[in-house]
Amino acid sequence: MAACAARWTAGGEIVATAVPGLSLFRKETSTEPTSCMYEPSLALIVQGAKRVLLGEEAYEYRAGQFLITSLDLPALGQVVEATREQPCLGIMLKLDPRGLAEMLLDSSLAGQSGLPAGRGMEVGQARRPLLDAFRRLLELLDSPADIPVLAPLVQREIVYRLLMSDQGGRLRHIASAGSQGHRVARAIDWLKGHFAEPLRVEDLAAHVQMSVSTFHHHFRTLTTMSPLQFQKWLRLNEARRLMLIEHCDASTAAAQVGYESPSQFSREYKRQFGVPPRRDMEGLRRLHGLGEAGAPAQAAAVH
Repeated sequence: MAACAARWTAGGEIVATAVPGLSLFRKETSTEPTSCMYEPSLALIVQGAKRVLLGEEAYEYRAGQFLITSLDLPALGQVVEATREQPCLGIMLKLDPRGLAEMLLDSSLAGQSGLPAGRGMEVGQARRPLLDAFRRLLELLDSPADIPVLAPLVQREIVYRLLMSDQGGRLRHIASAGSQGHRVARAIDWLKGHFAEPLRVEDLAAHVQMSVSTFHHHFRTLTTMSPLQFQKWLRLNEARRLMLIEHCDASTAAAQVGYESPSQFSREYKRQFGVPPRRDMEGLRRLHGLGEAGAPAQAAAVH
């Protein structure tokens, strides 16, 4: 599997494949923690090691282990073991909440008990049946004509293996309609689409049919953040993207993501990223070879 992933990622770092929802990862050096949004997914390491920081908690996983993310979570990702000769290689498969819910209706899974509510992220050990399914999914890349028919079947098997694993309870907790985890996932979906708007937590709790205290408790349990902190993370990272890619100035970016006070934006930006907006942009443009207009100075992709 490592040899296959290395072959398909030659010359790239994150490579989308012909299989819907499947991408491959390659990194030839260790990295500093990078802020990103982890979608509901399964990330399997086949060589090297990565670490994800969710709040104050660290999740390190290496060859033969997977990171399961059951809902959208802001976190810091870091490659901790990689060299040019032995790059960090991974396989990432997006999880479809609707597909999970449909599979839960199967009689053989309906009676399975779930884990107590916990974080929306966890590391697990990949057993042979799960590894075999991933191997067959990778092999389909050499038979593109077979992908439309066989890939959905193998992906369904992977989801089944996950649901039957030690971490299956986390997925059931999120995918089961009416569960507290499912309601928090709905709240996160709303925040992602309305982060620039003023937020009243009472209204959001009512939107997902939870009391304010229960909503706060389960939201923080799953994400390590309060709803307001989650909204702030979305705002600041979108402002960062606007300044870096669309070349907005700090005041314009702040207004577009919902800040009324540029000074408040600058304070919270520095608290989040460690430096003020202008200095952060200068450093990022040097790092990624971007000119003042935001265009790449060299042929290098920004990830």
